[in-house]
Amino acid sequence: MESIDTELATRIRNDIILGTYAEGERLSETRLCDTHKVSRTPVRLALRTLESEGIVSRGEGRGYTVKSLTVDDILKAVQVRGHLESLAARLMAQASDRSEYLPHMATAIETLEDLIDTGNIDKPTIQQMQAANKTFHTTILDACGNEYVEFTCKHISHLPMLAAGSMVFDRAINESPERLERGLFRLKIGNAQHKVIYEAISQGDAVRAEGMMREHANTMIEYIETYEKNGAPLSMSDLVAYTNE
Repeated sequence: MESIDTELATRIRNDIILGTYAEGERLSETRLCDTHKVSRTPVRLALRTLESEGIVSRGEGRGYTVKSLTVDDILKAVQVRGHLESLAARLMAQASDRSEYLPHMATAIETLEDLIDTGNIDKPTIQQMQAANKTFHTTILDACGNEYVEFTCKHISHLPMLAAGSMVFDRAINESPERLERGLFRLKIGNAQHKVIYEAISQGDAVRAEGMMREHANTMIEYIETYEKNGAPLSMSDLVAYTNE
């Protein structure tokens, strides 16, 4: 169970991301206490957490001001995560104890394949896919042997689309057989990349593992832009909506 200040930090973070607070707006502790019905202590702890994430900044006097995030910020963070995950794949392929972790990756791949083969993309299936995908990606971070890679990934995991193993699904996937078929095909491609990464790591092929992971990790935003039907610029609300699918 999350602590009060951690839960509060999540609420305030989401409000900032969705534009409830304007860029440069001062966050009043009193107002936050009233809004969220909590005391000052969890508010202060939550604001310190958000300061460490770069979402708010401490003013010259007392109090914090909002640093609004943009879609471009998220795109940059996705790039960073892609490089970190590809580094983790390379390091795991070079690790002498990698065989201890391979069964977790293999199970995740098999689970995803079985779910895709059902041809059914409903909410429970999506949740199971996300859980398996998270297992695949976090196993590589856990097994890479460089704690700073995992630490840095966790430090940006609070941003939309940046949690380990985040997946993107077409929100209109069940509107037509064509969209469902296209969505299943994309999922098959993603899991095929998982298999290549797994094989490269198991064989100790660090270069191949790194290259395939980089390609795999940087497709997420491209998929969202493909799924948007109206051609309008991608918004932070879009990213949050896809994150919470």
